Amino acid sequence: MTIQQIKQRFGIIGDSPFLNRAIDIAMQVAPTDLSVLITGESGTGKEIMPQIIHQLSSRKHGQYIAVNCGAIPEGTIDSELFGHEKGSFTGAHESRKGYFEVANGGTIFLDEVAELPLQTQVRLLRVLETGEYIKVGSSKVHKTNVRISAATNVNIPEAIKKGKFREDLYYRLNTVPIQMPALREREDDINLLFRKFASDFSEKYKMPSIKLNEKTQEILKKYFWPGNIRQLKNVTEQISIIENSRDIEPETLMKYLPQDNKSTFPVLLKTEEQSGDFSEREILYKVLFDMRKDITDLKQLVFNIIQNGESNSTEHESSTSLIKKIYNEVPSYYKPEPSIQIHTNELSERADENEEHEILEESLSLAGTEMELIKKALEKHKGKRKYAAKELGISERTLYRKIKEYDFK
Repeated sequence: MTIQQIKQRFGIIGDSPFLNRAIDIAMQVAPTDLSVLITGESGTGKEIMPQIIHQLSSRKHGQYIAVNCGAIPEGTIDSELFGHEKGSFTGAHESRKGYFEVANGGTIFLDEVAELPLQTQVRLLRVLETGEYIKVGSSKVHKTNVRISAATNVNIPEAIKKGKFREDLYYRLNTVPIQMPALREREDDINLLFRKFASDFSEKYKMPSIKLNEKTQEILKKYFWPGNIRQLKNVTEQISIIENSRDIEPETLMKYLPQDNKSTFPVLLKTEEQSGDFSEREILYKVLFDMRKDITDLKQLVFNIIQNGESNSTEHESSTSLIKKIYNEVPSYYKPEPSIQIHTNELSERADENEEHEILEESLSLAGTEMELIKKALEKHKGKRKYAAKELGISERTLYRKIKEYDFK
């Protein structure tokens, strides 16, 4: 059976290489009895992979049970999975079979497996290692022949570090890992999925299907989709029901997309009348304005070290520590190559009048930018210092001092 045939059989839309790779792994591991761990963000369709594995395995005629571990209360999860004996706890009026007994010879899919309590994780580990389990309230050991597939959107290595997931269980479950790609990693599949959902809802609600023009499709493609396929389906259904027009424009689509800082879709530009905020260039000026004091202080610190030498060891250690801290906070691509080492005694030898001139020149350049930014803020707020200071992110007192310094009328 080919990947394309699998897609048709299970209703999978898309041709992303990442998606094809996940399906290919599922097809290869299906004939074995190895446990599989499917990882990926919420809403990526992880639940389809265990179904593919089960249907292509020798267990396809056995039971397939999907268990949402996050939806079962901690107090009853052991009873649900392993069963219980009559009278084992309040309300246990009769014996009950657990999923591992019911699915004997078949497959159990544990969705949101990272939500299992630690005590239940110990029981699950025993089933994976020996095929044995004990019912709640019993001392008798039972055997089961069940294949386990699991899925999670949690970073399990991180959960292990926090003591929330057993490392030995992770390695048992993760015999064969399958990674489901996020929707934003399947850009070319997004419009295909939208059209499929639009067609389905058109049939369901007995109305014409909604359509997207080229610009709207581009916005759909560049959105971050934190909720992945589930979110796309939800948005498609909302638009299908609420909008009267069947031709969806960019402005209409944007109303249904929650804004975030990660999406890269083109921003709908404001008109001059609507725009009341600073432009990108002005925002950059503001950032430079905020940074100026830090830069000046740092340069002054280095200059003092050059001038005073290393006579005061305590002060030198403190200064060196500060420089190292600042250096470590700078992204690696801004740092000098490892082969280039700068020591304070070398700086002392290189220091001359050009250092002072460079600092002064940069200070004057930033001062001009500062003046322009303050002037624009005052003009925008019609000379009201309180609002201008708030816009600039400084105190009113500082703004008053700057006005006097630059002799604004």
